[in-house]
Amino acid sequence: MRAILLPLLTFLTIAPLARAQTPAGPPSISLPDALARARQYAGQIQSANLAVLLAKEDITQARAGRLPTVNAFNQYIHTEGNGTPSGVFVANDGVHVYNEQAVVHEEVLAIFRKGDINRSLAAEAVARARVEVASRGLNATIIQNYFAIVSAQRRLGNAQTSLQEADRFLDITDKQEKGGEAAHADVVKARIQQQQRQRDLQDAQANIEKAKIALGVLIFPNFSADFNVVDAGTPADLLPPDEEARAKAAASSPDLRAARFGVESAGYDVNVARYGYLPSLSVDFFYGINANQVAIDTTRPGDLPRHNLGYSGQVTLNIPVWNWGATKSRIAQAELRRTQARLDLSLAEKTLQGNVAAALAEARAARAQLDSLRGSLDLAMESLRLTLLRYTAGEAIAFEVVDAQATVTGARNAYDDGQVRYLIAQATLQSLTGSL
Repeated sequence: MRAILLPLLTFLTIAPLARAQTPAGPPSISLPDALARARQYAGQIQSANLAVLLAKEDITQARAGRLPTVNAFNQYIHTEGNGTPSGVFVANDGVHVYNEQAVVHEEVLAIFRKGDINRSLAAEAVARARVEVASRGLNATIIQNYFAIVSAQRRLGNAQTSLQEADRFLDITDKQEKGGEAAHADVVKARIQQQQRQRDLQDAQANIEKAKIALGVLIFPNFSADFNVVDAGTPADLLPPDEEARAKAAASSPDLRAARFGVESAGYDVNVARYGYLPSLSVDFFYGINANQVAIDTTRPGDLPRHNLGYSGQVTLNIPVWNWGATKSRIAQAELRRTQARLDLSLAEKTLQGNVAAALAEARAARAQLDSLRGSLDLAMESLRLTLLRYTAGEAIAFEVVDAQATVTGARNAYDDGQVRYLIAQATLQSLTGSL
């Protein structure tokens, strides 16, 4: 009894551990998963995110430019001596002059000029919109590569089915030849057909691998082609009305957002350029030592003791008078950039509406062909069934069966390609309208 129970108990203990340690298979990735992974790992998205970070630093710098600054001013001035305390240059207070001061500087009117900050905020908004622009552009590539795998997988299934049909026909011709009911030429024809289907199967497997490589480069941090994609099956017959599609696309388009913020930023460029006509008012406060020695207190021969540590202040008003038209040129340049930004916005609006119209037209065309492709496949399968019956009855030749099998294979592939075409059109339209 112990000889029976011990192996049984050992099996019951080890079996769950073995199941727990079984390595998981390759991940199955849906289209939303692929899009999310591409946004995370694709290089163009990461570059766009870096542009956002750079724009945020511009905002920080623009805000800092309106606040007082503090600097440590350290200077030594040597003047040629001429026997007098001041030396050759009368303006200098001695042969050796030392400046060790803290300087506080503030551009007073900068508090009221918000053009730089507003321009930086608009530039950041443009950068954020361009992240989504890059994402939308990447969506088109992901959609194509994803459904290329789906199409290749369906063709692989069709190739397997066609190979099974070729094997059955080869078996029929072989048996009929042995029974004296068919010529050897029929067996040769059937075998050629079978070998072609085997090559088609190998090509289909290779196409899946190549399609996975193209997608794997975009959706994994490190290259991998070891994954499966989820086949969406028969596409749902869902297309939004034209007006609804155009409205959703306009409301969610990152291209339009980027173009609008570009117009706004260009307007602030004009405002900043016009600052060149305005006066500037600055306040400077100095605290420290400005003396012939680096010392808080000094005494010159024949003079009273001198206290060197102290402060001074100055207010400066600069009024622009003449700069040979440079300010006028900068304003004109900024206005031209604003005009260009408005043209870009208009072009983005027209391009978006054209893309939506093209996507709707493609989706309708693909949907309209599905019923016809399904009907052609049904007819091809019925033709193959009848041709096989006629061949078995001795009323058809092997060439007719082979031709009917090739027709069925082509009809299967055409129907699956039509479904994939409709799925791509739907996904493209969803991407344009912000639904994907």
